[in-house]
Amino acid sequence: MAFKNLTYPYLTFEDVFQHIVTFMKKEPMGNYKLMIGTDSHVYQNETIFITGLVIQRVGRGAWASYRKLRYPEAIRNLHQKISIETSLTEEVAYLFSEDLKNRLVHIVLPHVYKGSSFTMEGHLDIGKGKRNKTREFVAEMVARIEAHGIEAKIKPESLVASSYANRYTK
Repeated sequence: MAFKNLTYPYLTFEDVFQHIVTFMKKEPMGNYKLMIGTDSHVYQNETIFITGLVIQRVGRGAWASYRKLRYPEAIRNLHQKISIETSLTEEVAYLFSEDLKNRLVHIVLPHVYKGSSFTMEGHLDIGKGKRNKTREFVAEMVARIEAHGIEAKIKPESLVASSYANRYTK
């Protein structure tokens, strides 16, 4: 499972985790959000899925990477496409074992009483708006993400899926 970003063309998950740790240790008193989200783009003969992984120090920067998956056919069924996007987000979230999540929490833990925090979010490229074709899938996909103990975010709050990952699907 390879990740990349603008600086590094190949990152293992272990590399990504180490970059997250380094980023958080620079300012352990921050408010951190670990956000994972997937977007896709259907082409004539394939569907490209991008899963973004972003650690944000709220108001003070972020570090990001993404993973690209080529599916060898055009997925036209909206429910199937959204379900695969959610599965890929879950897959990356699963890589953060309890031990790894605890290592990140322990970076901010000594500073919690001074306002530090750490949360993990799953960003879904779906929305509840009347014009949004994905609105009928919101409850199902949100429940899947929340079943993992991760806070689910949908449009317009799902920036990693709807903005960061979207940028790399084209």
